[in-house]
Amino acid sequence: TKREVEVLQLIADGCSTPEVAERLYISQKTVKNHLASIYHKLDARDRTQAVLQAVRMGIVRLN
Repeated sequence: TKREVEVLQLIADGCSTPEVAERLYISQKTVKNHLASIYHKLDARDRTQAVLQAVRMGIVRLN
């Protein structure tokens, strides 16, 4: 989803869960729910794998 891409881009930019929540005006639990969905969709075990896969797919970019 668009929101998942926003979360993933912020993670790629180095933001923590609390920072993502603050920037997007959502709860930390919501960020974690988005991350769980992202991990499932990208077949990733953690943030690093998710970001790497998203960069390879052209979903996010590293700044």
